[in-house]
Amino acid sequence: MIKSILPLSLIIAFRFLGLFLVLPVLSIYAINLQGATTTLVGIAIGGYALTQMIFQVPFGIISDKLGRKKTIIAGLILFALGSLLCAISNDIFILILGRFLQGAGAIAAVVTAMISDIVREEQRPKAMAVMGSFIGISFAISMLAGPTIGSIFGISTLFYITMFLALISIFILLKMVPNPPKIIHTYNQKANFKLILQDSKLMKMNITNFLQKALMTFAFMIIPMVLVNDFQWNLNELWKVYLPAMICGLIAMAPAAIIAEKKGKFKEILIIGIIFFTISFLVIALSSSAIGFTIGVVVFFIGFNMHEPIMQSLASKFTKVHQRGLMLGIFNSFGYLGTFIGGLAGGMFFEKVDLSTIVLVIVAVCILWIFLVFTIPNPNKKHLLYLSLDKYLKNKLNELNNLEYIDEWYINDTENIVIIKYNSEYLNEETIKNLLK
Repeated sequence: MIKSILPLSLIIAFRFLGLFLVLPVLSIYAINLQGATTTLVGIAIGGYALTQMIFQVPFGIISDKLGRKKTIIAGLILFALGSLLCAISNDIFILILGRFLQGAGAIAAVVTAMISDIVREEQRPKAMAVMGSFIGISFAISMLAGPTIGSIFGISTLFYITMFLALISIFILLKMVPNPPKIIHTYNQKANFKLILQDSKLMKMNITNFLQKALMTFAFMIIPMVLVNDFQWNLNELWKVYLPAMICGLIAMAPAAIIAEKKGKFKEILIIGIIFFTISFLVIALSSSAIGFTIGVVVFFIGFNMHEPIMQSLASKFTKVHQRGLMLGIFNSFGYLGTFIGGLAGGMFFEKVDLSTIVLVIVAVCILWIFLVFTIPNPNKKHLLYLSLDKYLKNKLNELNNLEYIDEWYINDTENIVIIKYNSEYLNEETIKNLLK
């Protein structure tokens, strides 16, 4: 399993590293460009997320029909071109255009779906946790590397690095990632957009992703600007905030992922993370010193890194295999909409509304968010049965549709096996095997 998912996890980590590298310093860089206002800076910060939101679902659908690899390569090429445009921009509007083009390469859901294709379902939580950990590590590295590299070599260098990482990812995909197996679904219906949106569990996860990403972008909008404008820090001093945030976030990540995946305490980890968000913004708003502000930032990133490794895994547990690409596309679209709204709101209100007032609104939202997450059930553990079609009758598979307590079944045509997910409390393995003999 590890050999299969490490290259894909590396690809998604490189892509997020490219996006995250500029976040700690982008607001300070963008505000000094020709034609910049705080609102336009907010759009530049969250702008990539707008096109990510628009293209997530189409990329997910295309990948289901035309293949994961081709879709991922197309997305990485768009991302590289957008990074190049950002690197050579000399005014705010060119920067925004480049950020939009970066976001058009919306491959996050496709990579996640490909991992789900390659990895057996009982190993999928571990695979998703590995991918989430890679994202969290790339996030942590960028908090230190972004300000350091940007202050020494210039912010445009960060965009050139991003372009290089996208091109390296294409090489990794072609040389190191195996082709996913051919899956034959057992469903007559196609992936249904309406049914996914009507699923209450998935919608609550969508809202959770929206709020988490909105708070992240808002934080990145205000952190460097407050430190530079209010506390008179230089750009090369921002690592003093991001380094402890990185370390504490990494420390929090592993226990959170283990408790969620091994103990099935997804809901509890999400709630604890939201509590950290609430505390962090209160500390940020009430701080009159750089030390207090730094503590608030560290608390925020502890909560964020607790969430990040488990979000995709939890969402994927609430859908069936033939809808996974579409579902993850919708899930990520909500997240990117939150990223855009967070950056836009930060830019619009930063100079016009007192920070303490904004934080009171955020705290109220977080309290409501906790109640929402409390209603999400922790997913039940299901058993999976893998049967070779050389030993069992393929023409009797449709009888599984009439057997109660089978959640779903599908054929892996590449390996010539049928995969059956069932509730082991009410149905045993021998009953299924006898039906197919």
